[in-house]
Amino acid sequence: MPVKNRIAEMQPEIAAWRRDLHAHPELLFDTHRTAGIVAARLREFGCDEGVEGIGRTGVVGVIRGRSDRRGRVIGLRADMDALPIAEATGKPWASTVAGAMHACGHDGHTAMLLGAARYLAETRNFDGTAVVIFQPAEEGGGGGREMVADGLMERWNIQEVYGMHNMPGLPLGSFAIRPGAFFAATDNFEIVFEGRGGHAAKPHETVDTTVMTAQAVVALQTIAARNVDPAKQVVVSVTSVETDTRAFNVIPQRATIRGTVRTMEADVRRLAEERLRRIATATAEAFGGGAEIRWIPGYPVMVNAEAETEHAAAAARKVAGACAEAPLIMGGEDFAYMLQARPGAYILIGNGDTAAVHHPEYDFDDGAIPAGASWWAEIVESRMPAG
Repeated sequence: MPVKNRIAEMQPEIAAWRRDLHAHPELLFDTHRTAGIVAARLREFGCDEGVEGIGRTGVVGVIRGRSDRRGRVIGLRADMDALPIAEATGKPWASTVAGAMHACGHDGHTAMLLGAARYLAETRNFDGTAVVIFQPAEEGGGGGREMVADGLMERWNIQEVYGMHNMPGLPLGSFAIRPGAFFAATDNFEIVFEGRGGHAAKPHETVDTTVMTAQAVVALQTIAARNVDPAKQVVVSVTSVETDTRAFNVIPQRATIRGTVRTMEADVRRLAEERLRRIATATAEAFGGGAEIRWIPGYPVMVNAEAETEHAAAAARKVAGACAEAPLIMGGEDFAYMLQARPGAYILIGNGDTAAVHHPEYDFDDGAIPAGASWWAEIVESRMPAG
């Protein structure tokens, strides 16, 4: 694998950084320790600028090349936050924080981008400016949106932006990408059914919210099965069912269902919301009850720009010899906000045969570090070659 030799030399040190981050996970915007470590490393590397507090707890580093005659600026983004999951890896570097772990590999993303930043600061073999972006709150907090709203792109005149995520199941250190829509829009919903509670032995005297709930859970599946063109992507998943009582002999007054809707196109997204509202309302009315519906908009569809996708794939081929075509992914990714603000692309790097992300036994494979950090560096050197 033709990774950057200097980055290959740094692999044990980068892995040590990664394992330290893994042992000290932080959630959402509460990434103060992680951000502090990142900022300190960027200063140690001799970056030209390091700024904390962008998008609340984000960190931005600036590395200027040998010249700036073309005025080119490229952003490279990694996420820093962990997940509220109890770790079950048993690794020596396992989480020391109860109920939190790096179950999605953001520790690896951050470490790889730090490695690339060190390499770029040492070599400066490019003509332009590299901006390294360390983002909090990818896991549901919208940290990407917050950094963009805080003037990230304008302040540093970023013209293109690139992101990367590890992918269990892909061969270790290999790459995959696709142009256009890549990761799904991630909307959530909550439906509260209101009826008339009572004794379970006298159901005729009640308006049974458990029956409403059961009917609605099944009916919501018709959005995908009967309302959306089968050639288009949509997922409707009910993930939680609760009532206001756990007694065996009580029919509850209220019952709540929660879930998520994933779509790839704006018209399907609108249709799914409309149908969910109509199904919930009609189901409640059919049984003599009512429904309160809360639609919670999430991340937009993440769309890779055509030209930048090819640039990213070319860099991957340079590093790994090949770049596969990635499938559509119904998971969400708030790098979507950065790609709405600037053209760019998001690539997958293989994590090998490991547990899936968001699983308590998942761990980032440090063997991917040389390829991942080399890809970051190659993007900068190939898009802004030294003159």
